[in-house]
Amino acid sequence: MTHYTTTDLNQMNRFYRGNLINSVTGFKSANLLATQSENGIDNVAIFSSVTHLGSDPALFSFIQRPLGHGVGHTYENLKQTGELTLNHVIAPLVDPAHQSSAKYDASTSEFEKLGIEKLSRTGIKAPFVKEAVIQVAAQYESEYYIKENKCIMVLCRITDIYLKEGIQLEDGWLNLEKAGSLAINGLDGYAACNIEKRLSYAKVDEELKALEF
Repeated sequence: MTHYTTTDLNQMNRFYRGNLINSVTGFKSANLLATQSENGIDNVAIFSSVTHLGSDPALFSFIQRPLGHGVGHTYENLKQTGELTLNHVIAPLVDPAHQSSAKYDASTSEFEKLGIEKLSRTGIKAPFVKEAVIQVAAQYESEYYIKENKCIMVLCRITDIYLKEGIQLEDGWLNLEKAGSLAINGLDGYAACNIEKRLSYAKVDEELKALEF
């Protein structure tokens, strides 16, 4: 097996190291986070750092990289308005979603610039990505500064969920394969998911059972 030590990592070209480290922890979710500024400018950007934190209350987090140098509009808008939406990336959205990671000026709406169709809903200031099969509205909850790399872990509370018909089972579970939700390999590889099996809740001395999916 190939073996890299801490010394090896420290001596690598930063782009090579970035590709390696961003891939080595496994597949990540592909989501477009959408916000609106106080001035009414819509923003949408791809994030691969969204993580489920708990179901009661319903929380997720995302990682905001160190602020400055033309990044952080999602975070800044969220802090201004308290609202954002999470939208799953599907195959037809891959190119514009990936391009949304470019450092556009705050006065530019990526929806308009990249041809991503926007959906507005009454009572929710943040826009949705119309083509997304799974759409979530959320509010700012709190944040934690990570001193080791100067990033910010932002916590959001889910307020509304919108789903395409036919992807949810009776027990609430969502079949993300049917939804067409994509995963990200590293920073630039987009992958479709294939569900191999679904298993019952694990208990000591109880045999696992296959569940419907």
